Amino acid sequence: MTSGLTLQTRLARGAFTLVLDLTLPGRGLTALFGASGSGKTTCLRVLAGLEPTTSGRLSVGGELWQDSAQGLFVPPHRRALGYVFQEASLFDHLSVQDNIRFGYRRTPAAQRRYGWDHGLALLGIGHLLRRMPHELSGGERQRVAMARALAASPRVLLMDEPLAALDAPRKAEILPWLEQLHQTLDIPVVYVTHSVDEVARLADHVVLLEQGRVLAQGPVLELMTRADLPLAHGDSAGALVEALTCGLQSDSGLCELRFDGGTLLLPQTRATPLPDRTPVRVRIQARDVSLSLALPQQTSVLNCLPATVADVSEDGPGQVLVGLRLGLETRLLSRISRLSCERLGIAPGLPVYAQIKGVAMVR
Repeated sequence: MTSGLTLQTRLARGAFTLVLDLTLPGRGLTALFGASGSGKTTCLRVLAGLEPTTSGRLSVGGELWQDSAQGLFVPPHRRALGYVFQEASLFDHLSVQDNIRFGYRRTPAAQRRYGWDHGLALLGIGHLLRRMPHELSGGERQRVAMARALAASPRVLLMDEPLAALDAPRKAEILPWLEQLHQTLDIPVVYVTHSVDEVARLADHVVLLEQGRVLAQGPVLELMTRADLPLAHGDSAGALVEALTCGLQSDSGLCELRFDGGTLLLPQTRATPLPDRTPVRVRIQARDVSLSLALPQQTSVLNCLPATVADVSEDGPGQVLVGLRLGLETRLLSRISRLSCERLGIAPGLPVYAQIKGVAMVR
């Protein structure tokens, strides 16, 4: 599917008003991110047709689902979408297979793009088909709910904080399947979350919501490092870098990654090293980047890269956030003390060395 999703809508509910103008890619995962009460779930409900009093226009894959000017409103049961909630909401009296086939049978034959079993391999649940919902772990239940949503051959997949009800081990269990799912599907996935970690690992595109309004929308690599946005602040602030693997240094056990700003070394933690030139995404947190005016000598920090200061902004008591430019396209963040900033004379245009103390491969 090449056409994307466009939504212009207005919905008033008591003291809260949702006003959105969204243009989302036709594939990949878009994260709706914001504080509680910002309108994330309400946005999903508008997309699903569960808010009939909303006014505006909605187009999905070139198909018009709502246009108030024309008096057009496609009801929820006629919208080709899949919806995954915080709770799996499986039918307790049906087996896993029958739960999945339920979504398939409700889709008209002419609209079926996949077989009922389309999501089995993508989500690794083929061995669970004969089990009943009470025999599944929380992570397994959510994977079955996703497979049921996919069985309906949706043109868009809506996911409302699908990991929120899971404990840390179950989240770790399901995240790799979510990654594989969104990288394989040729439809847009709209994913509600308040977790920066999930945004960093899963998202291709981000919509930041605040009090029912769009604060910003765009590629995740750009929005993560914009100092005027909340994603760039707080303890989890950092940058995402897309790189290519360049082999394993057998004598050191380190994996080499190359990107337009240089080379990164990080520990090889996978049982089987990735093939050369595999695209990966790494996360570098602002608190793990220190600055030097000269190339550090005799240091244990492996990753020291030349950079240029792009901007400097306040970041809480006694701290500043420094935006750095590496190469042509890569941007990093460094959180340092205001005193260090003054002593080093940190200002836009200054050449520095970024000492990167921690790098995590997130995808």
